[in-house]
Amino acid sequence: MRLIKLFTKNLWKISLLFVLGTLWVTPCLAQELTPRLFWPTPKGTKLLVAGYSYSTGDVFFDTSIPIEAADSRINTGVLAYTQTLDLWGRTSNILLSLPYSSGTARGLVEGVPGERDFSAFGDFSMTLNVNLRGAPSMNAEEFLAFRANPQPLVGASIKVIAPTGEYYSDRVVNVGSNRWTTRLKLGSVQPLTHEWLLELSASAWLFGDDKDFVSGKKEQDPIYSAEANLIKRMRPGFWASLDLTYYYGGRQTIGGEPLSNTQSNLKLGGTLVVPFQRRHAIKLGFAKGVITRYGDDFDQFLLSYQFLLK
Repeated sequence: MRLIKLFTKNLWKISLLFVLGTLWVTPCLAQELTPRLFWPTPKGTKLLVAGYSYSTGDVFFDTSIPIEAADSRINTGVLAYTQTLDLWGRTSNILLSLPYSSGTARGLVEGVPGERDFSAFGDFSMTLNVNLRGAPSMNAEEFLAFRANPQPLVGASIKVIAPTGEYYSDRVVNVGSNRWTTRLKLGSVQPLTHEWLLELSASAWLFGDDKDFVSGKKEQDPIYSAEANLIKRMRPGFWASLDLTYYYGGRQTIGGEPLSNTQSNLKLGGTLVVPFQRRHAIKLGFAKGVITRYGDDFDQFLLSYQFLLK
Protein backbone atom coordinates (compact mmCIF):
# COMPACT_ATOMS: atom_id res chain seq x y z
CA MET A 1 0.00 0.00 0.00
CA ARG A 2 2.87 2.36 0.77
CA LEU A 3 4.27 1.82 -2.71
CA ILE A 4 0.86 2.44 -4.26
CA LYS A 5 0.46 5.71 -2.36
CA LEU A 6 3.95 6.79 -3.43
CA PHE A 7 3.13 5.98 -7.05
CA THR A 8 -0.21 7.81 -6.92
CA LYS A 9 1.52 10.88 -5.51
CA ASN A 10 3.91 10.89 -8.45
CA LEU A 11 1.38 9.78 -11.05
CA TRP A 12 1.50 13.16 -12.80
CA LYS A 13 5.24 12.79 -13.35
CA ILE A 14 4.88 9.35 -14.86
CA SER A 15 2.00 10.47 -17.04
CA LEU A 16 4.19 13.23 -18.45
CA LEU A 17 6.47 10.56 -19.85
CA PHE A 18 3.88 9.83 -22.48
CA VAL A 19 2.25 12.84 -24.08
CA LEU A 20 5.14 15.26 -24.09
CA GLY A 21 7.01 12.63 -26.03
CA THR A 22 4.31 12.28 -28.66
CA LEU A 23 3.64 15.91 -29.50
CA TRP A 24 5.89 17.49 -32.11
CA VAL A 25 4.61 20.68 -33.65
CA THR A 26 5.81 20.63 -37.24
CA PRO A 27 4.59 21.90 -40.60
CA CYS A 28 6.08 18.92 -42.43
CA LEU A 29 4.15 15.72 -41.78
CA ALA A 30 6.66 13.03 -42.68
CA GLN A 31 9.33 14.69 -40.57
CA GLU A 32 7.47 14.10 -37.30
CA LEU A 33 9.68 13.01 -34.42
CA THR A 34 7.65 11.19 -31.77
CA PRO A 35 9.75 9.54 -29.04
CA ARG A 36 7.86 7.38 -26.52
CA LEU A 37 4.76 7.20 -28.67
CA PHE A 38 3.91 3.72 -27.38
CA TRP A 39 5.03 4.10 -23.77
CA PRO A 40 1.97 3.30 -21.59
CA THR A 41 0.27 5.31 -18.84
CA PRO A 42 -2.38 4.20 -16.33
CA LYS A 43 -5.94 4.14 -17.62
CA GLY A 44 -7.92 7.31 -17.03
CA THR A 45 -4.95 9.68 -17.40
CA LYS A 46 -6.02 13.03 -18.94
CA LEU A 47 -3.67 15.77 -20.04
CA LEU A 48 -3.77 19.19 -21.65
CA VAL A 49 -0.82 20.36 -23.76
CA ALA A 50 0.13 23.77 -25.15
CA GLY A 51 3.00 23.72 -27.61
CA TYR A 52 5.06 26.19 -29.62
CA SER A 53 7.60 25.73 -32.40
CA TYR A 54 9.77 28.06 -34.44
CA SER A 55 10.85 26.86 -37.88
CA THR A 56 13.30 28.55 -40.19
CA GLY A 57 14.47 27.68 -43.69
CA ASP A 58 12.70 26.04 -46.63
CA VAL A 59 9.32 25.66 -44.93
CA PHE A 60 5.72 25.57 -46.09
CA PHE A 61 6.29 25.85 -49.83
CA ASP A 62 4.69 23.06 -51.81
CA THR A 63 7.40 21.02 -53.52
CA SER A 64 5.47 21.03 -56.80
CA ILE A 65 5.99 24.80 -57.18
CA PRO A 66 9.33 25.93 -58.73
CA ILE A 67 10.51 28.06 -55.81
CA GLU A 68 14.17 28.98 -55.36
CA ALA A 69 16.03 30.62 -52.46
CA ALA A 70 13.19 29.80 -50.08
CA ASP A 71 13.58 31.41 -46.67
CA SER A 72 10.70 31.35 -44.19
CA ARG A 73 10.13 32.13 -40.53
CA ILE A 74 7.18 30.20 -39.12
CA ASN A 75 5.71 30.32 -35.61
CA THR A 76 3.31 27.52 -34.76
CA GLY A 77 1.25 27.07 -31.62
CA VAL A 78 -0.88 24.05 -30.80
CA LEU A 79 -3.47 23.02 -28.25
CA ALA A 80 -3.88 19.32 -27.62
CA TYR A 81 -5.81 17.00 -25.34
CA THR A 82 -5.04 13.37 -24.65
CA GLN A 83 -6.70 10.62 -22.65
CA THR A 84 -5.61 7.08 -21.86
CA LEU A 85 -8.22 4.45 -22.73
CA ASP A 86 -8.86 0.75 -22.24
CA LEU A 87 -9.50 -0.74 -25.69
CA TRP A 88 -9.89 -4.50 -25.90
CA GLY A 89 -7.98 -4.78 -22.64
CA ARG A 90 -4.94 -2.95 -24.05
CA THR A 91 -3.37 0.37 -23.05
CA SER A 92 -4.56 2.91 -25.62
CA ASN A 93 -4.86 6.66 -25.92
CA ILE A 94 -6.44 9.29 -28.10
CA LEU A 95 -4.83 12.64 -28.95
CA LEU A 96 -6.71 15.64 -30.40
CA SER A 97 -4.67 18.53 -31.76
CA LEU A 98 -5.31 21.92 -33.39
CA PRO A 99 -2.42 24.11 -34.62
CA TYR A 100 -2.25 27.82 -35.37
CA SER A 101 0.55 29.20 -37.55
CA SER A 102 1.81 32.66 -38.39
CA GLY A 103 4.89 33.91 -40.15
CA THR A 104 6.45 35.07 -43.38
CA ALA A 105 7.28 32.98 -46.44
CA ARG A 106 9.71 34.27 -49.09
CA GLY A 107 11.19 32.91 -52.28
CA LEU A 108 11.71 33.25 -56.02
CA VAL A 109 8.91 31.89 -58.22
CA GLU A 110 10.31 31.50 -61.75
CA GLY A 111 12.86 34.18 -60.89
CA VAL A 112 10.33 36.66 -59.52
CA PRO A 113 10.59 37.52 -55.79
CA GLY A 114 7.49 36.63 -53.78
CA GLU A 115 6.49 37.05 -50.16
CA ARG A 116 3.44 36.29 -48.06
CA ASP A 117 2.58 37.00 -44.45
CA PHE A 118 -0.02 34.68 -42.96
CA SER A 119 -1.77 33.89 -39.69
CA ALA A 120 -4.41 31.17 -39.51
CA PHE A 121 -5.52 27.87 -38.00
CA GLY A 122 -4.12 24.71 -39.52
CA ASP A 123 -5.67 21.28 -39.98
CA PHE A 124 -7.27 19.48 -37.03
CA SER A 125 -5.87 16.01 -36.31
CA MET A 126 -6.86 12.97 -34.25
CA THR A 127 -4.45 10.18 -33.30
CA LEU A 128 -5.30 6.79 -31.81
CA ASN A 129 -2.49 4.65 -30.36
CA VAL A 130 -3.08 1.05 -29.27
CA ASN A 131 -0.59 -1.20 -27.53
CA LEU A 132 -0.64 -4.63 -29.16
CA ARG A 133 1.86 -6.44 -26.96
CA GLY A 134 3.55 -5.84 -23.64
CA ALA A 135 1.18 -3.38 -21.96
CA PRO A 136 -2.36 -4.44 -21.12
CA SER A 137 -4.58 -1.75 -19.63
CA MET A 138 -3.13 -1.02 -16.18
CA ASN A 139 -4.14 0.56 -12.91
CA ALA A 140 -1.66 2.42 -10.68
CA GLU A 141 -0.30 -0.68 -8.93
CA GLU A 142 0.13 -2.62 -12.18
CA PHE A 143 1.87 0.28 -13.89
CA LEU A 144 4.23 0.68 -10.95
CA ALA A 145 5.32 -2.93 -11.44
CA PHE A 146 5.71 -2.38 -15.19
CA ARG A 147 7.83 0.72 -14.78
CA ALA A 148 10.12 -1.05 -12.32
CA ASN A 149 10.57 -3.91 -14.78
CA PRO A 150 9.81 -2.62 -18.32
CA GLN A 151 8.98 -5.20 -20.96
CA PRO A 152 9.27 -5.05 -24.78
CA LEU A 153 6.32 -3.24 -26.36
CA VAL A 154 4.63 -3.37 -29.75
CA GLY A 155 2.09 -0.74 -30.74
CA ALA A 156 0.06 0.55 -33.67
CA SER A 157 -1.07 4.10 -34.40
CA ILE A 158 -3.43 5.81 -36.82
CA LYS A 159 -3.51 9.56 -37.32
CA VAL A 160 -6.14 11.33 -39.40
CA ILE A 161 -5.76 14.96 -40.45
CA ALA A 162 -8.92 16.74 -41.61
CA PRO A 163 -8.81 19.63 -44.14
CA THR A 164 -10.06 22.28 -41.71
CA GLY A 165 -7.23 24.83 -42.04
CA GLU A 166 -7.30 28.08 -44.00
CA TYR A 167 -6.77 27.48 -47.73
CA TYR A 168 -6.86 29.70 -50.83
CA SER A 169 -6.82 28.02 -54.24
CA ASP A 170 -5.09 31.00 -55.88
CA ARG A 171 -2.14 31.11 -53.45
CA VAL A 172 1.07 29.12 -53.39
CA VAL A 173 1.54 29.24 -49.60
CA ASN A 174 -1.31 27.90 -47.44
CA VAL A 175 -1.64 26.91 -43.81
CA GLY A 176 -4.30 24.25 -44.56
CA SER A 177 -3.75 21.31 -46.91
CA ASN A 178 -7.26 21.09 -48.46
CA ARG A 179 -7.13 17.28 -48.41
CA TRP A 180 -7.49 14.37 -46.04
CA THR A 181 -4.29 12.74 -44.78
CA THR A 182 -3.81 9.48 -42.89
CA ARG A 183 -0.71 8.13 -41.18
CA LEU A 184 -0.39 4.43 -40.31
CA LYS A 185 2.38 3.52 -37.90
CA LEU A 186 3.77 0.35 -36.31
CA GLY A 187 6.48 0.48 -33.67
CA SER A 188 8.25 -1.29 -30.85
CA VAL A 189 10.08 -0.33 -27.66
CA GLN A 190 12.97 -2.49 -26.50
CA PRO A 191 14.42 -1.90 -23.01
CA LEU A 192 18.22 -2.04 -23.30
CA THR A 193 18.71 -1.52 -19.56
CA HIS A 194 16.47 -0.20 -16.80
CA GLU A 195 17.35 3.37 -17.86
CA TRP A 196 17.83 3.07 -21.62
CA LEU A 197 15.12 2.34 -24.21
CA LEU A 198 15.36 1.86 -27.97
CA GLU A 199 12.24 2.69 -29.95
CA LEU A 200 11.91 1.75 -33.63
CA SER A 201 8.93 2.47 -35.88
CA ALA A 202 7.81 2.54 -39.50
CA SER A 203 5.07 4.73 -40.98
CA ALA A 204 3.14 5.29 -44.18
CA TRP A 205 1.50 8.64 -45.01
CA LEU A 206 -1.49 8.39 -47.37
CA PHE A 207 -2.79 11.52 -49.09
CA GLY A 208 -6.13 12.45 -50.58
CA ASP A 209 -6.38 14.70 -53.65
CA ASP A 210 -6.36 18.48 -53.61
CA LYS A 211 -8.80 19.33 -56.40
CA ASP A 212 -8.41 23.10 -55.95
CA PHE A 213 -4.63 23.36 -56.21
CA VAL A 214 -3.37 26.52 -57.91
CA SER A 215 -2.06 24.75 -61.04
CA GLY A 216 -4.50 21.85 -61.31
CA LYS A 217 -5.59 18.78 -59.35
CA LYS A 218 -2.79 17.60 -57.06
CA GLU A 219 -2.24 13.92 -56.34
CA GLN A 220 0.57 12.53 -54.21
CA ASP A 221 2.12 9.10 -53.75
CA PRO A 222 2.53 7.77 -50.19
CA ILE A 223 5.51 8.79 -48.10
CA TYR A 224 7.20 6.02 -46.14
CA SER A 225 9.30 6.78 -43.08
CA ALA A 226 11.40 4.99 -40.48
CA GLU A 227 12.24 6.42 -37.07
CA ALA A 228 14.66 5.50 -34.29
CA ASN A 229 14.70 7.01 -30.79
CA LEU A 230 17.34 6.31 -28.15
CA ILE A 231 15.78 7.27 -24.81
CA LYS A 232 17.43 7.86 -21.44
CA ARG A 233 15.20 7.66 -18.35
CA MET A 234 16.60 9.65 -15.43
CA ARG A 235 13.70 9.79 -12.97
CA PRO A 236 9.88 9.84 -13.21
CA GLY A 237 8.93 12.53 -15.68
CA PHE A 238 12.54 13.50 -16.46
CA TRP A 239 14.00 12.01 -19.63
CA ALA A 240 15.88 12.80 -22.84
CA SER A 241 16.12 11.24 -26.30
CA LEU A 242 18.13 11.32 -29.50
CA ASP A 243 15.77 11.10 -32.48
CA LEU A 244 16.39 10.15 -36.11
CA THR A 245 13.91 9.82 -38.99
CA TYR A 246 14.27 8.95 -42.68
CA TYR A 247 11.46 9.34 -45.19
CA TYR A 248 11.06 8.50 -48.86
CA GLY A 249 8.38 8.99 -51.52
CA GLY A 250 5.71 11.62 -52.02
CA ARG A 251 6.02 12.06 -55.77
CA GLN A 252 3.29 14.41 -56.95
CA THR A 253 1.11 14.59 -60.05
CA ILE A 254 -0.27 18.05 -60.92
CA GLY A 255 -2.99 18.40 -63.53
CA GLY A 256 -2.26 14.88 -64.78
CA GLU A 257 1.47 15.54 -65.22
CA PRO A 258 3.82 13.53 -62.93
CA LEU A 259 6.69 15.50 -61.38
CA SER A 260 10.23 14.46 -60.53
CA ASN A 261 9.99 15.40 -56.87
CA THR A 262 10.37 12.16 -54.93
CA GLN A 263 11.68 12.94 -51.45
CA SER A 264 14.58 11.10 -49.80
CA ASN A 265 15.54 12.93 -46.62
CA LEU A 266 17.08 12.36 -43.21
CA LYS A 267 16.37 14.42 -40.08
CA LEU A 268 18.09 14.41 -36.66
CA GLY A 269 16.64 15.76 -33.43
CA GLY A 270 16.84 15.76 -29.67
CA THR A 271 14.26 15.97 -26.89
CA LEU A 272 14.41 16.89 -23.18
CA VAL A 273 11.46 16.74 -20.76
CA VAL A 274 11.69 18.39 -17.33
CA PRO A 275 8.85 18.17 -14.75
CA PHE A 276 8.37 20.84 -12.09
CA GLN A 277 6.17 21.37 -9.03
CA ARG A 278 3.28 18.92 -9.18
CA ARG A 279 1.20 18.73 -12.34
CA HIS A 280 3.48 20.53 -14.78
CA ALA A 281 6.29 19.79 -17.21
CA ILE A 282 8.25 21.50 -19.96
CA LYS A 283 9.50 19.88 -23.15
CA LEU A 284 12.39 21.26 -25.20
CA GLY A 285 13.29 19.96 -28.64
CA PHE A 286 15.38 20.63 -31.71
CA ALA A 287 15.36 19.07 -35.16
CA LYS A 288 17.62 19.66 -38.16
CA GLY A 289 17.82 18.29 -41.68
CA VAL A 290 20.93 16.14 -42.20
CA ILE A 291 20.27 15.06 -45.78
CA THR A 292 17.66 16.79 -47.97
CA ARG A 293 17.58 15.55 -51.55
CA TYR A 294 14.16 17.00 -52.25
CA GLY A 295 11.51 18.73 -50.19
CA ASP A 296 11.48 20.83 -47.03
CA ASP A 297 14.86 21.66 -45.49
CA PHE A 298 14.49 23.56 -42.23
CA ASP A 299 15.58 23.79 -38.61
CA GLN A 300 12.99 23.64 -35.86
CA PHE A 301 12.94 24.59 -32.19
CA LEU A 302 10.20 23.25 -29.94
CA LEU A 303 8.81 24.27 -26.55
CA SER A 304 5.71 22.77 -24.98
CA TYR A 305 3.97 22.82 -21.62
CA GLN A 306 1.81 20.10 -20.17
CA PHE A 307 -0.72 20.07 -17.36
CA LEU A 308 -2.11 16.90 -15.84
CA LEU A 309 -5.90 17.10 -15.50
CA LYS A 310 -6.30 13.67 -13.92
